[in-house]
Amino acid sequence: QVQLVESGGGLVQPGGSLRLSCAASGIIFSLYRMGWYRQAPGKQRELVASITGGGTTNYVDSVRGRFTISRDNTENTVYLQMNSLKPEDTAVYYCHANGLGRNYWGQGTQVTVSS
Repeated sequence: QVQLVESGGGLVQPGGSLRLSCAASGIIFSLYRMGWYRQAPGKQRELVASITGGGTTNYVDSVRGRFTISRDNTENTVYLQMNSLKPEDTAVYYCHANGLGRNYWGQGTQVTVSS
């Protein structure tokens, strides 16, 4: 059974930082491209950042330079370090795994940026 379990969300003030984690089980982690998506109320889900098994990263323009995606293939975990957070970063953040013709999603973790 495949599981993606996110953690690390919460409430933070503008300019603050959070680190999201996603622990994967039931997949050969290193073969999967891992991504973080987010969905704000009334908006479509969007890809925030992704990382291949070999470590190649990609970011949406709105977070480039503020967010960093990384992975630990020995711990089957992907991270999203979020710095200089803005109110517009408020959303539910989802972990995603893509590989071998399959897609898996985590349950999501809420990130709220507000003073």
